[in-house]
Amino acid sequence: MAETSNMMPLGTIAPDLTLPNPVTGETATLQGLKSDTATVIMFICNHCPYVKHLNGEIVKLAKDYQPKGVSVIAINSNDVNNYPEDAPEKMKEVAQQVGYSFPYLYDETQEVAKAYQAACTPDFYVFDKDLKCAYRGRLDGATPKNNVPVTGEELRAALDAILAGQPVNSDQKPSMGCSIKWK
Repeated sequence: MAETSNMMPLGTIAPDLTLPNPVTGETATLQGLKSDTATVIMFICNHCPYVKHLNGEIVKLAKDYQPKGVSVIAINSNDVNNYPEDAPEKMKEVAQQVGYSFPYLYDETQEVAKAYQAACTPDFYVFDKDLKCAYRGRLDGATPKNNVPVTGEELRAALDAILAGQPVNSDQKPSMGCSIKWK
């Protein structure tokens, strides 16, 4: 069932997080991963067709912006008891297969997703150097069935504005995807 993001209020400080990274076996914190430029936090999962449709652009966007000082963090908050394809060991497989160059963290308690008001996968957030929400919403207008090219243009425009020291356009559209699978 398609869901849209809740659109966290702009200016909201990023909630803190401490989560395991199934890819590395280490624990990650927001303070350890954030950037002094911009931090992208996205809620994704393995099985969602919306995420699968955008994965190539997500990987490309990260590879384009990480060298510019942007931190990229992915979080899976799905209930793995009912959706075992999203389990931590499968997260590691997908991260390696798809080529994620960023941490892919597991939110078993779903408390981080709730703190960020995440509603769907994918759901994208961009925080500035002060960890204030500057963008929340979609990557671009593409969905698995609408034939709109996947470009990442909306998220890229937000990052480009931050990198240029300009305000991010406040006309932002909610992300659409599969609902987070709550326990």
